[in-house]
Amino acid sequence: MSYNDRESTKEWEDRLKDFYIKQEDLNRLIMEYLVNEGFKEAAEKFQEESGVEPEVELSTLDNRIQIREAVQQGNIEESINLVNQLHPELLDNDRYLYFHLQQLHLIELIRNGKIEEALTFAQNKISEAGETNPEVLNELERTLALLAFEKPLQSPFSDLLDQTHRQKIASELNAAILRIEHKQNQNPRMMNLLKLILWAQSELDKRNVGYTRMTDLSTPKFEARN
Repeated sequence: MSYNDRESTKEWEDRLKDFYIKQEDLNRLIMEYLVNEGFKEAAEKFQEESGVEPEVELSTLDNRIQIREAVQQGNIEESINLVNQLHPELLDNDRYLYFHLQQLHLIELIRNGKIEEALTFAQNKISEAGETNPEVLNELERTLALLAFEKPLQSPFSDLLDQTHRQKIASELNAAILRIEHKQNQNPRMMNLLKLILWAQSELDKRNVGYTRMTDLSTPKFEARN
């Protein structure tokens, strides 16, 4: 890093230090994020330490936590049953979300080597979904393509078997439950801020603009970009 780069980094960090934000506002953002993402224990601890009261009773998080954990552990039928008990109309009204849960169940069958059961499930349960929605058809084709490989984890579609895919669907389901419970978009404002930072940095990178990049959003750390 050149002398000018170091000076630019220091100038940027000094400006951030001068940027004032009320601690109580920051605490509310943190609490909102913890509640929306279902981090109950962390929310309880943060409530004790910060004195910030959550907008909902933390006990109401239990159902969402149970559903999320079921999806993340690959227990998709259990998660669907839990959702239907909690909000029977949710999956009837959000067919794309329902498809994603069924798709994930199909992926779990393939993961466990239940090939015949996977083919039967795809034919009887979700094949019709792809007939009316091209996007669904593409996702379904990618999933079924896993069956063509003796070792699906080494296939070009192995991302579907990654734990991050389970987490993606769990987050999608969690957001849908939040919307139906609170009748509003519950994407946390803190997440929006972080996404905005990442988007802005990406746009600056595309344009080869020199700036001081935030490399670790949790610290934060900075590096000069030329």
